[in-house]
Amino acid sequence: MTHIEPLPEPSTDPAELQAALEALAATDRLLVALDFDGTLAPTVDRPEDARAVPAAREAIQRLVALDDTWVAYVSGRALDSLIHVSEPDDKILLIGSHGVEVRLDDPDAEASLSPEESARAAEVERLLDQIAAVYDNVWVERKPAGFALHTRRAADDVALEAGKRALAELSLPGVTIRDGKDVLEFSVRSATKGDGIEELRRYTGATAALYAGDDVTDEDAFAVLHAGDLPLKSGDGATIAPFRVGGPDEVAATLAALATAREAAIRAR
Repeated sequence: MTHIEPLPEPSTDPAELQAALEALAATDRLLVALDFDGTLAPTVDRPEDARAVPAAREAIQRLVALDDTWVAYVSGRALDSLIHVSEPDDKILLIGSHGVEVRLDDPDAEASLSPEESARAAEVERLLDQIAAVYDNVWVERKPAGFALHTRRAADDVALEAGKRALAELSLPGVTIRDGKDVLEFSVRSATKGDGIEELRRYTGATAALYAGDDVTDEDAFAVLHAGDLPLKSGDGATIAPFRVGGPDEVAATLAALATAREAAIRAR
């Protein structure tokens, strides 16, 4: 039997996190990349109602105002949905649909599907619509390169059964499946939040980055971070991130502390 070593428990020591933030703040070109739901915004039953906590918005405004500092939202949401809930400043970079959609300096950028991807998407949509029609409070969200089956509003047994059926029927060639919090994602174009982080690093020329996220899909972003970067887990769950905070309020406080340290580091140059 193969022995699997458990992941080390992330630090929750505020002093250790503060020291890491101060070291990060001294870098030449800083990227602050942030998941949205569960990280900047509390999780809600209606995804369209999600909003970042005010303290997070205030800290982000401080960061985007600084020289050689970039802020990006990296989300599983489609870009249109991400823009609706985050109401981003023009300076904020956006990664949507788990890295499929990218808005850096082109507000009209779209994810256009090939004929083969379009055919797979049509089949995925047909099967998911059939499943959602059977189970109460299970619904399908349409994205540019895939679909999400949401079960947050469903009873536990219904959510479990719907998820099992979706996994059984949609394990299809060319379809990438991601298991998130009360949601299953089915994409006809393979991309991850890690791909999004690497694109952001290339675009900004960042010499160090912070990434904060709360979901299983954020582990892909943590995995591509470099030595000297700061991975931060928001909330519960297994993670490879070395630091953990309780949730959006604590993420907001962390961003405020980073803004203060970054302001001081820039003054000292």
